[in-house]
Amino acid sequence: MMPWPPPLTHRNIVPELLGNLTPEQAEPNLRDLRRLNRYFGGRQTLQSVLAPLLKPGMRILDVGAASGDHAAALADAEVVSIDISESHLRGAAGQRVVADAFALPFAPGAFDIVMANLFLHHFEDAEIVGLLAQFATQAKVAVVVNDLERNRMAWSFLPLTAPFLGWDPVTIHDGTVSVAAAFHPGELSGLFDRAGMKGACIRRHRPWFRLSAVWLAADR
Repeated sequence: MMPWPPPLTHRNIVPELLGNLTPEQAEPNLRDLRRLNRYFGGRQTLQSVLAPLLKPGMRILDVGAASGDHAAALADAEVVSIDISESHLRGAAGQRVVADAFALPFAPGAFDIVMANLFLHHFEDAEIVGLLAQFATQAKVAVVVNDLERNRMAWSFLPLTAPFLGWDPVTIHDGTVSVAAAFHPGELSGLFDRAGMKGACIRRHRPWFRLSAVWLAADR
């Protein structure tokens, strides 16, 4: 029997399993993440948010890129994928950089857009504020966040559909943990405000239970 969703009244951050797996153990989960991004709102959300901002040849930094699946959807941009795990980046196209997101090895203003896809929910609020402030120094045009909305229906999706869609057990565990650590719109907006990035546009994307945030560098 599927466990009943928790109340989800506040962010609850629990370590995910993926970070402790060997590359071979991690591959089924990364494959599931690519499937989720392709068919269940990841790419759709990102493309709809970036469409008004993108111009050919833009330079984009994808922070916490993992396998680089989101970047693969941006054919007309130069995307640099950064992740702390070299093995996660093996399948990423384009330029790949192994580095800590809290110490980005780039000069200020090195990118037009800095984006973080399904990344910020891994961290405590104070850490997110620091990451966002750092992103703002790197971006000439915008900082874009694509993440999960904390919602009981979203929490239930992977356990409910596992018998039909064959999700890996790590995907189910980390997916529910991720939703429990995710955001309500007002929470995400408040984190941008605390980072000194006033005026970020926060949107819900249904039926995917995704949140996006776009902060324009012109508003700094």
